Amino acid sequence: MIEKPLRGRIALITGGSRGLGFEIARQYLAAGASVALCARTFDLTVAATEVLRSNLDDYQDVIGIVADVAQQADVTRLQTEVLQRFGRIDVLVNNAAIQGPMGPIESVDWHEWVHALEINLMGSVLLTRAVVPAMKIQGWGRIVQLSGGGANSPMPGISAYAVSKAAIVRFVETLARELEGTGVEINALAPGALNTRMLDEVIAAGPEKVGAAYFARARQQKDTGGADLREAAELAVFLGSDASRGISGRLISAVWDNWRNLPEHVSTLAESDVYTLRRIIAKDRGLDWGDR
Repeated sequence: MIEKPLRGRIALITGGSRGLGFEIARQYLAAGASVALCARTFDLTVAATEVLRSNLDDYQDVIGIVADVAQQADVTRLQTEVLQRFGRIDVLVNNAAIQGPMGPIESVDWHEWVHALEINLMGSVLLTRAVVPAMKIQGWGRIVQLSGGGANSPMPGISAYAVSKAAIVRFVETLARELEGTGVEINALAPGALNTRMLDEVIAAGPEKVGAAYFARARQQKDTGGADLREAAELAVFLGSDASRGISGRLISAVWDNWRNLPEHVSTLAESDVYTLRRIIAKDRGLDWGDR
């Protein structure tokens, strides 16, 4: 693998002030990129930027911008500030997300439910819409979209999060088709079960809101450490670099998929539905009673 696979690239990373977003920013800098990170909280954004600035090469820079990706005006301002500073955006990492309200769908706060979709789904689409035209013109771009367990299986009691994460994967698949031949590629990244503030929120909500089984898994994950942030960030570097050329429209797991070997199988992957969301029909499970 190239020692600095992102050398000279400009990356915009949302939700970059802590947790996985901060680790992605750190590894992007280590891979040679210059980084603009954004988050909603001023103090956290400033603190994260100061830490990241402490170990840069001469050709690198990092800036922090306070913005809410769910707000059109903030997205416009964010893009303008990054372009003024760096002149272009090569990689967009849509990491910003919230857990949303927890509990049965009939009793959760409706405005909080909608707000989760505004950040997790609409915010990602808004920012992607903003950066794609310039990426097309320059003939190269990478969009890395964080997804998660909600895309793979139902999450009773955490419906807003699950719905938003499933919807964003279909957006990734759809946009990948629209971008064919442009040099711009987009993929979704499933980071695994991470011990972040979202896990703390699940535990704080309790079994009465998220269900006894899910709560027990969350407590076990908290105790055992969960998935490694570094593994997910390494996959984000791979998907943001030329190493992933030809791979687009996929949901790739940092934990379960052998993604480091994917460049050897690009042609086969492109002709398959591997790492995509598809409807399972009866014959897929060896049943002869469900299909015409």
